Amino acid sequence: MTDRYTGQTVLLTGGAQGLGRAMVHRFAAEGASVHFADLNADAAAETLAGLPGDGHAFHQVDVTDQAAAAAWIDGVAASAGRIDVLVNNAGIIRDNRIENITAQDWDAVIAVSLNGAFYCTQAAFAHMREQQYGRVLSFSSMSWRGNFGQANYVAAKAGVVGFTRGFALEGARHGVTANAIAPGLIDTPMLASMNGPARDKLIGKVPMRHTGHPDDIAAAATFLCSPEARYITGVVLDVDGGIGIGSSIR
Repeated sequence: MTDRYTGQTVLLTGGAQGLGRAMVHRFAAEGASVHFADLNADAAAETLAGLPGDGHAFHQVDVTDQAAAAAWIDGVAASAGRIDVLVNNAGIIRDNRIENITAQDWDAVIAVSLNGAFYCTQAAFAHMREQQYGRVLSFSSMSWRGNFGQANYVAAKAGVVGFTRGFALEGARHGVTANAIAPGLIDTPMLASMNGPARDKLIGKVPMRHTGHPDDIAAAATFLCSPEARYITGVVLDVDGGIGIGSSIR
């Protein structure tokens, strides 16, 4: 580990478990003061208890509530003095064929992944623009290109890509970068919740022939959000073992 984030304040949504937990740990290990949001207080307490260093905090925030998201971010900025990094990681799935997706399930998936990213980014950008520095990283998915039975999730994650590219143009002149990560099949509770045979079939299509680990995502995230990535903005980084190349049509 390095000390790339010493003195920096990192905000991250969906940090209680899975990819979020791995990133929270990695940012903390590299010296950041990490403030992470989630709704799962029990899982968040476990994450917080194991963090190295000081100055970390869990905030129970519903990112689909614009006022709540803004209050969280403004509060951290007031107490910490600055916000260097925002990671929009919160997301849910409500998979179904298009004819069976309810309006509630459509709205819920869009609200968490896409609306939540917008609400948090808008609030964080106000502080980043003032300090003329910032990193915003949002989570898409390999599914953004299209996936059977996931029209709502695909729409949300494709929206994250478009939002990231659009915001990158606005943030660039203020020293703020905006990038996205599109994870493939990573060992997380979300992947574990999939139907067994369907999950095995997907893993069989990965050129590397195995799933990724949350630490693979954390390593990519801490690079894209670091000072070293100062000339990278508007990109979508696939961390997927090669499945995005086109192996799914073999």
